[in-house]
Amino acid sequence: MTANQLPKGWVNTQYWHPLEDGRVQCDLCPRHCQLREGKRGACFVRANHNNQIVLTSYGRSSGFCIDPIEKKPLNHFLPGTPVLSFGTAGCNLSCEFCQNWSISKSRQWDSLSQHALPETIAHAAKTHQCRSVAFTYNDPVIFLEYAVDTAQACRQQGIKSVAVTAGYIDAKPREQFFAHMDAVNVDLKAFTEPFYRKICHGQLAPVLETLAYIKQETSAWLEITNLMIPDENDSLKDVEAMCRWLLDNVGTDTPLHFSAFHPDFHMMDKPKTPKSTLVSARNLAKEMGLNYVYTGNVVDPNGDATHCPNCDTLLIQRDWYQLTQWNLSSHQGQARCSNCHASIAGVFEPNPGGFGRKRIPVKLFS
Repeated sequence: MTANQLPKGWVNTQYWHPLEDGRVQCDLCPRHCQLREGKRGACFVRANHNNQIVLTSYGRSSGFCIDPIEKKPLNHFLPGTPVLSFGTAGCNLSCEFCQNWSISKSRQWDSLSQHALPETIAHAAKTHQCRSVAFTYNDPVIFLEYAVDTAQACRQQGIKSVAVTAGYIDAKPREQFFAHMDAVNVDLKAFTEPFYRKICHGQLAPVLETLAYIKQETSAWLEITNLMIPDENDSLKDVEAMCRWLLDNVGTDTPLHFSAFHPDFHMMDKPKTPKSTLVSARNLAKEMGLNYVYTGNVVDPNGDATHCPNCDTLLIQRDWYQLTQWNLSSHQGQARCSNCHASIAGVFEPNPGGFGRKRIPVKLFS
């Protein structure tokens, strides 16, 4: 290998600058890791190599699986359709409750057992009749170059791109990343800075900037998830403050998912979130004016359902990820309530997909 040749799976990046003391600062996310030669950032996959920041996980994945789109969760984006999902390793937040910690906290490259270049992923999605590809399991902003190239390859095949992310990214890379996404679910961990500092080892403000940016400056369909942890971020006072901000910045039609926590990683001492907590949060959010509010990780048929915000007609009933009722009509490409004909926000087709609850692991190799 020559001095300028990068190892397999390593690519140059653009969001960094040199410092006077010889270190290099990564400018991808608000952590702004300042690295000496050979050192890796907090995300683990970006490193200082030859005095520049490189991505070290390009084309490498922890695995591929075909999921229902509702699992992301996205309830208003091509309902009932399959999505080819994959992630890499590492993360730029350090959430004590991480529910994908074996991937996001991985420091072992043998966890990245599959190799697949962007064109291979796009071809596989088309072959398996997936309507979209999801960058998920760990946060895709840390493998921005790989995700963007894959999204571009998918677009050439008529495949949509979905990002499941915590939204912890700086302004310039934010513009590039979300320009290539068709749908996004942002995990809004909580609505207080102390929670982000203590539990996630990050900041809330950049996440709010990302949410506002996606909604106001891009064409990507946006949904939001809030994982409710007992005695940490589950007070109705916090829910009210969050919903007030959402109403002002992303509007009434952005779906919000309240999801149940289960003990994991460094928070094994916490109990599961009671269903009643999620139901109370959902009721408050709807009372405040959010039109589409859901509960997740619990058995709650009402919290799984989409109702018309105008006449309350049941539009879509779900049994976990299985669609069991569909009462939407279509007029000039716009989904409408079959009863009152009010427009329903989202990316819908005249007929729903029928993928259901299946989960299908697939092998891809480039």
